[in-house]
Amino acid sequence: MRRTAILLATSTALALAGVAAQPLAPPQPLQVNVFPGGSNWPIWVAAERGFFAANGVAVKITSTPNSVEQLTGLIAGKFDVAMTAVDNLVAYREGQGEAKVEGPDLFAFMGGNNGFLSLVTLPDIKRFDDLRGRTLSVDALTTGFAFVLLEMLERNGLALGRDYQLQSAGGTLQRFDALIQGKHAGTLLSTPFDVQAQARGYVRLAGATEVLGRYQGTLGGARKAWAEHNRDALVGYIRGYVSGVRWLYDPKNREEALAIFVKNQPNATPQAASSAYSVLLDPTNGIARDAAIELDGLRTALALRSKYGVPQKALADPMKYYDPTYYDAALRP
Repeated sequence: MRRTAILLATSTALALAGVAAQPLAPPQPLQVNVFPGGSNWPIWVAAERGFFAANGVAVKITSTPNSVEQLTGLIAGKFDVAMTAVDNLVAYREGQGEAKVEGPDLFAFMGGNNGFLSLVTLPDIKRFDDLRGRTLSVDALTTGFAFVLLEMLERNGLALGRDYQLQSAGGTLQRFDALIQGKHAGTLLSTPFDVQAQARGYVRLAGATEVLGRYQGTLGGARKAWAEHNRDALVGYIRGYVSGVRWLYDPKNREEALAIFVKNQPNATPQAASSAYSVLLDPTNGIARDAAIELDGLRTALALRSKYGVPQKALADPMKYYDPTYYDAALRP
């Protein structure tokens, strides 16, 4: 009783002095699995600036080589949180995943971004028709952003099998390397990999949102069973992430933000960081403000899965896959 009184008095004194009191309990470890790339910028900031620690979590970030390893790991409990394509969560909930594993309690708990996806091709390919007879690459053939690529090509007059072939080549980093090595004619790349490819003379044919309109790309996902037993940790993660987003959008933090990007993104130059900043923090089309879900964009993802998913299912209700409970609690004053 005496110890509790002393701790409370110390906490009050620190608050009155304008110093943030440290949590009484140590931060809860949180395993977060991500795809490499600039969309992780808010996570890097939240970790480096102490936003996660201030909200009671100690985040350990691991990168995944592909969606199969990420989703099977999430379902098995190897990771607590995955920053992933919403289509991956839907696919493995609906029994349509690349791996024959189901995750019936997978759900999205916050937004992230539209994927920042661009179709990037070899230097000799200048238009969609130049892709006829060529092979393009995706992460997995039946999940993630594969359907985005199928739809982009179909809307430009190209049909899978008749006009081009698809090959699974792993996550963004792996596909970037394969493209640079000339193994495939083109692939979808996210920022900053698209920027790095263009700097080497590769061609950006089109952006996904330019063709499809609103699209929910990457977001935060978890298992309901884990979330229910770790509510405070998940809310703390969301709060830390949102603090990172808000910090990034503050212009006075630009130079420090660029330094954090270069530090965390392998082979990134200051020029690449600056280019990524203009894309990822675009005021109207950048990283989602406050990590909000884009419901219209989620409907687009569901429409693509309804069209291309196997076995075919009609998927229309975004709220089946998104539980706003934790997000709402995180943003509550």
